[in-house]
Amino acid sequence: MKVTVNGFWGGYPAANGATSSYIFSSEGFSLLVDCGSGALSRLQSKMDVMDLNAIIISHYHFDHIADIGVMQYAWKVQNILAKTDKQLPIYGHNEDEASFQTLSHEFTVGIQYDPTQSIEIGPFTITFLKTNHPVPCYAMNITDGKHTVVYTADSSYNESFIPFSQGADLLITDSNFYEGMDGSKPGHMTSTECAHIAKEANVKELWLSHLPHFGDVTKLQDEASKKFDGTVRLCDEGLTWETE
Repeated sequence: MKVTVNGFWGGYPAANGATSSYIFSSEGFSLLVDCGSGALSRLQSKMDVMDLNAIIISHYHFDHIADIGVMQYAWKVQNILAKTDKQLPIYGHNEDEASFQTLSHEFTVGIQYDPTQSIEIGPFTITFLKTNHPVPCYAMNITDGKHTVVYTADSSYNESFIPFSQGADLLITDSNFYEGMDGSKPGHMTSTECAHIAKEANVKELWLSHLPHFGDVTKLQDEASKKFDGTVRLCDEGLTWETE
């Protein structure tokens, strides 16, 4: 199982970057978790866009879905050029019906997931947890049966993340605020709140993502490392976690 950061900024991408987007790979299957602004451009530096097997969306804020439209155009153009009719499944919840409908296009098909049930996508089994965010948003516990990665998506601190992440090999968190700040209204966490979850859930490695566009982001890693003794990494494009 391999996880690669494709985009990690919150809100909007910095120059030459992308917002939330992560590539999960196992057994020759590639799943893109969220598809934010700049995600398609960055993805093409890592793999052929037509080798993508599926996408899953946590929620419908633009920094998590902005490149769905251009992804649909890419699949249309490449299918025309190759004279193929490959379909790309895009999974999303249906609590925003209008946004869910945009997942379907000529060569993409929107598939509704029920967040109260686990789903299987390729070799991955995914379970969901509703987060604290201004719109319906779901964290994901993703396992290949041997290893587990938890992605909080966007959320202010939620005590339920602790049992949801218990014993995970990797925890990818929304770390949009610094220690001592209050992210409850916009629905984001601080570095130390993320570290508290990692510590109490006894995870092996913590990644700080959905990074802010203000302050010195390296401080987020320093702050989290004071609270969590395990490995703490600050997300950057191409950062990779891989099992042996």
